[in-house]
Amino acid sequence: MHRVLILGAGKIGALVSGLLAESGSYQVQLTDVDGATADAVVRAHSAGNLTAFSLDATDTTALATHLKAHPVDAVISSLPFYCNVGVAQAARQARAHYFDLTEDVEVTRAVRAVASGASQAFVPQCGLAPGFISIAAAELITHFDELRAVKLRVGALPQHPNNVLKYSLTWSTEGLINEYGNPCQAVSDGRLREVAPLEGLEEIEIDGTLYEAFNTSGGLGSLAETHGAHCETMNYKTMRYPGHCEQMRLLMNDLKLNHDRQTLKHILENAVPQTLQDVVIVYAAVTGKQDGQLREESYVNKIYPQVIAGRLWSAIQVSTASGITSVVDLVLEHPGRYHGFVAQEQFRLTDILANRFGRYYAPGGTKHVSGEVVVSGKAGRQRRQKAANA
Repeated sequence: MHRVLILGAGKIGALVSGLLAESGSYQVQLTDVDGATADAVVRAHSAGNLTAFSLDATDTTALATHLKAHPVDAVISSLPFYCNVGVAQAARQARAHYFDLTEDVEVTRAVRAVASGASQAFVPQCGLAPGFISIAAAELITHFDELRAVKLRVGALPQHPNNVLKYSLTWSTEGLINEYGNPCQAVSDGRLREVAPLEGLEEIEIDGTLYEAFNTSGGLGSLAETHGAHCETMNYKTMRYPGHCEQMRLLMNDLKLNHDRQTLKHILENAVPQTLQDVVIVYAAVTGKQDGQLREESYVNKIYPQVIAGRLWSAIQVSTASGITSVVDLVLEHPGRYHGFVAQEQFRLTDILANRFGRYYAPGGTKHVSGEVVVSGKAGRQRRQKAANA
């Protein structure tokens, strides 16, 4: 049985702990700075292999002491992004695999440095974006002989917007502000560049509904480093309902609240309601050459709230928890395959969707590719030949 330590019993940590514990293959320790919060999660589950602890994971000495007293195979951080470097260092010292949900570029660079030369795996950015979107895009990339453009678009939206922002808080407010306020990365003319957040506004229509998309930080993950040199353009944008970007520009740029993020957090959390009635939209499109012809393939998926273990979970909780648990499962089920820094695009989309935890992505299916992974062009022929010879 795999032993894992989950740090943070909030919106995502609660579901991650339940999924792993109730699979019967994991002995799960769930910690939170508020021990009562972790206890409440444990009481809500019938699995006897889920244990609660009170622990301030920002106290590196306390975390190291806990890991020494309760050895684990993996540490999973569902903490705010700024906590993760210390957690990664503690995992390295404890010789445990490390996973997190960060979207922060600088934190990921620091985790990569911690991972240098490690025998265990360090897998940051295991959420939705970055995370699953990179895995989906990487799968499409393998279908092309030559690349031209790669687009990654993700939206976590209320199903029934009814305020001026046309938005509801579905996850970490700090993470949201971080994405809206920090510099973004994009590939343009074959070069990795820094672009401004809340810029690059465009429209996109999916299933008859119009959305807008604009630059946000972190969503590209390491995909540009892996494949950016082989394409003309590659970028990540967040999807929202039309009009949202204009309102956020007013708050963050015109009113200068990007320089007073605590005030902005207070405003958003007191004015914008949370909801479990959300929808997550995942859209990846790749353009390039197949058999000498210019073609495009897309992956489009919608994830809705689901009842798991008798409780309703929001779409963002389901998609994020499904992403990280499937990656954790693939690493722990294949000892020795992954070590050091592991990029999300090293995982195959087919493996994620076939995984017992990744299956929560499957009901939405893939559109524009006949509901399955299409293998085309010379790259596709080579993959089919390898499969035939295996």
